Amino acid sequence: MSIYTKKINLPFILEKILNHLQEIGAKPILVGGCVRDHFLNIPIKDYDIEVFNIKTYEILAQNLKMFGKVHLVGKSFGVIKLQVSSYEFDFSIPRLETKIDLGHKGFEIELNPNLSFKEAAKRRDFTINALGYDYCKKDFIDCYDGFYDLKNKELKHINDKTFVEDPLRVYRAIQFASRFEFTLNEKTKILCKKLVDEKALDELAKERVFEELKKLFLKSSKPSIGFTLIKELGIINHFFHNHNKLFLKENFISYWNKLLSSLDKMSKLKTNDEKRDIILFLAIICFKVNNKKDVLFFLEKVTDEKKLIDEVISICLNNSIDFISFYKNPNLAFLKRLSLNVNIENLCLVYLAISNSEKEIYFLLEESKKLDINNKKFQALIQGKDLVDLGFKAGKEFKNILDFAFNLQIDSNLKKEELKEELKRKFF
Repeated sequence: MSIYTKKINLPFILEKILNHLQEIGAKPILVGGCVRDHFLNIPIKDYDIEVFNIKTYEILAQNLKMFGKVHLVGKSFGVIKLQVSSYEFDFSIPRLETKIDLGHKGFEIELNPNLSFKEAAKRRDFTINALGYDYCKKDFIDCYDGFYDLKNKELKHINDKTFVEDPLRVYRAIQFASRFEFTLNEKTKILCKKLVDEKALDELAKERVFEELKKLFLKSSKPSIGFTLIKELGIINHFFHNHNKLFLKENFISYWNKLLSSLDKMSKLKTNDEKRDIILFLAIICFKVNNKKDVLFFLEKVTDEKKLIDEVISICLNNSIDFISFYKNPNLAFLKRLSLNVNIENLCLVYLAISNSEKEIYFLLEESKKLDINNKKFQALIQGKDLVDLGFKAGKEFKNILDFAFNLQIDSNLKKEELKEELKRKFF
């Protein structure tokens, strides 16, 4: 066991809570990501505290209630979320987990506040996530050489048996390796490959998988590292069937390398709007596919969010824009019609990630901003009520007249009153 005595900086309110727990005889130990991120010099956003030497879940909850709003996440897992002003802290009781069925709920849980830290940390996935900070002693605890692996930038599992009990750890390995730019330990990679080959990933709910992919996209400077592992581990076969055009191209190597570089470039173009950035990354993966069915096959493997899927598809179906021609001969009518089919700014961001025509892409984007259609559809000036005001009677021709007015507006730049006059001349 390696002990490091370097104090971790904690929010004042958390120190107050931990002091109280210490006063009632409990032993609070910070665990997991907050300790890891402290040593990686990454801002800590999530604080997880494992509370030893406290008799029951109910006693823990009762003592936390005086500090803020308590959310009882799962009694069987001994997990409690505490909301205090802008903070949310996770508290748990040490536990042992035994796999008895498929899925993330298929574990038999044994809460045991008297476990040693080493026994409790054994259920964790990687050595860098099994570090602890003993608040009472102000000491760091390392039972599985996690500090060594942090220093050597290697992602290594703790225990063969416990690691394979949750196949989601394959995706966690991918996103951690990508986010921290760590090398995946060879023995860990073998275990991950085994889980993939045995189709253990099929038991995972797509929502859980998507959460890990989001972390890969949103928190990595080089998502290509994660996608390289996705290929090496054979996960591509889970996402794409044998007839899919995404990864079965004759120029596969060139296509794959281009995809990796585009993903990394996209990481520098992120908008900091998480939902939007996810759409952009997924669109890059599917961008060169003209077959909507092939795109859907992949997207429906990772999410049921219809709006997100529709946004990605709209970008992919507009993957043959000639930006150079538009730059040489701007066609604003084309631009207006394009806005009816796709979010132009999203489309341009994807093109910026995959293309070298930056000047031409930015030109089209700026032209769309002048028309105020970079993030919304071009709006029709003539509505149904306007036709009624002009004396038209509601009926089958209404739609045709509205379409005529809209196309005339797009092509001629006429103002609303001018459009009305043209409709009078045309239809009266």
